[in-house]
Amino acid sequence: MHIGSRTARFAAAFILTFGLAACGTNNGAGSGGVAGASALPKASGGTGASGAPASSGPAADVTGEISVWAMGAEGTKLKVLAEAFTKANPNVKVNVTPVDWGQAVTKLQTAIAGGSTPDVSQMGTDMMAQFGANGTFDPVPADIDPSAFFETAWNTNMIDGAAVGVPWYVETRLLYYRKDLAEKAGITAPPATWDDLKAMATALKAKGGAKWGISLGTKNWQEYVPFLWQNGGDIADASGTPTLNTPQAVEALTFYDSFFKDGLTPKSVPEGFDITPAFVKGDNPMFISGPWHLSLIKDAGGADFTDKWAIAPMPKKASGTSFLGGSNMVVYNASKNKPAAWAFVKFLADPATQALWYKTVSDLPAVKSAWENPDVATDPNVKLFGDQLKDTKAQPVSGTWSEVSSAINDTLEKMTTGGMEPQAAADEMQQQAESIGLK
Repeated sequence: MHIGSRTARFAAAFILTFGLAACGTNNGAGSGGVAGASALPKASGGTGASGAPASSGPAADVTGEISVWAMGAEGTKLKVLAEAFTKANPNVKVNVTPVDWGQAVTKLQTAIAGGSTPDVSQMGTDMMAQFGANGTFDPVPADIDPSAFFETAWNTNMIDGAAVGVPWYVETRLLYYRKDLAEKAGITAPPATWDDLKAMATALKAKGGAKWGISLGTKNWQEYVPFLWQNGGDIADASGTPTLNTPQAVEALTFYDSFFKDGLTPKSVPEGFDITPAFVKGDNPMFISGPWHLSLIKDAGGADFTDKWAIAPMPKKASGTSFLGGSNMVVYNASKNKPAAWAFVKFLADPATQALWYKTVSDLPAVKSAWENPDVATDPNVKLFGDQLKDTKAQPVSGTWSEVSSAINDTLEKMTTGGMEPQAAADEMQQQAESIGLK
């Protein structure tokens, strides 16, 4: 789903709605590499000198009105792109309705049941199957090229073998760490492997002066599951059968739990815990999070803090796979103006529009070629997120995922704080996932 925000306001709202599926515990808020020019249709007529979408020529002479729902911070900022679209397509009026994440599920359910959907809406990646069954979304037109997008992001739109949405923006997770405290502990490079991560967490607490070695969530599937992927395991196989108690899963749970057993990460945090000030203070010198924390740390730490921290790719075992989140855009089958609706979605997927959106709200482009735009490519930290996007996975496209992920979180908590052994935790996760179902 939508994962990632640059502001504490948005992260808090998202956590209240979808719990740990949004920004994880640390609130405060194979895909291909970067390719050449996108094969997407140019709904805007090309790119202007500024890198913003050009305003010459309408998209297939579309006319009329369309309604668009978007959530959270994106909902309040989408008017920037709507205005750019209408400048290129003066015969179309775009009515944007911001929707609070706390009301999104209920509002969407009511609209779909009552046949009163908007023409277009934002849809979290883990919401696709929940709302996209039974032909709710219009199939993606054949002239939108899947290869233009990060593969993992595109696959979140696949329901019953058909694409029913288009990636809008993406996010993934990297390791944030206190470079100065690591150097104090005798470590001069970020952890490249699982063993390095454990050694660095140990050294940060024992020699670096930190209260903890790393901050991991006691019940955060988004922080645990990447370790499962990195160890060669998965949530389910290709047929949708859960695979949560394989040897790879037990080993990943054992590694994850070891940070709690060894006192390297807290077993409880205060209500509303924000990792940002704890990171700046030095109490929690490592954590895993998305791109929204770049600006939060800069704001909290100030200019004097710039050289004291860094980000790094996820440590590797069999792989260095990280979690992929973000949001898609869908057109509803009930739309009365599908030509204009799809023209708007194509416009949002134009590489120049993607770069403008990044410049507007710092959401990472889902279109690979947009990463070549100077507005995106000039920040070395953002480039690290782009590199990590080449090795990401997402949760299964399943209408029951919210139930399964909640069960995983409950079992994780039993293990990390209640003493349940990793094998027992893996077996319980498997049993619950089988009972709920993932297909």
